[in-house]
Amino acid sequence: MPNPDFDAEALYRTMSESVKAGLEQAENLAIVGIYSGGAWLAERLAAEMNLGARLGFIDVSFYRDDYAAKGLHAEVKPTHIPFEVEGATILLVDDVLYTGRTTRAAINELFDYGRPAKIMLAALVDRGGRELPIAADFVAQTFPLPADQQLVLGRADDGRLSLTVDHA
Repeated sequence: MPNPDFDAEALYRTMSESVKAGLEQAENLAIVGIYSGGAWLAERLAAEMNLGARLGFIDVSFYRDDYAAKGLHAEVKPTHIPFEVEGATILLVDDVLYTGRTTRAAINELFDYGRPAKIMLAALVDRGGRELPIAADFVAQTFPLPADQQLVLGRADDGRLSLTVDHA
């Protein structure tokens, strides 16, 4: 059940406005969403910014530094980057920023496709708990959570977003 403390749609609007204002002068812009929640957010942003042809998706499963310990996620999706990464300004989009390890893995994978001019990060929520020196350029809300809880972004059939707090 969605948590009433988190209005995911309002958080998305906040993030979207910040991204659009911050990137209005960006050249050679492309958007890459990290599966799955980041991909949903990236789809919306790309549609609003008329960047549908410059939209990609990334699955970091094979690039995580804890792959050996955690194993392969049950729903691995193919990475799809249909544009030239070399020299592009990439907006990397994720739903929840936590340790920074997913972001690091996504950056490593992006570099397998070429060397971007710049990579910026947008996240719906920053929950704190960083283990790597990574920060979002655009974030709708910072909301620290204990390590035994996690934020989960959901998407209904009509596309509406919801956030739930689950116990790990």
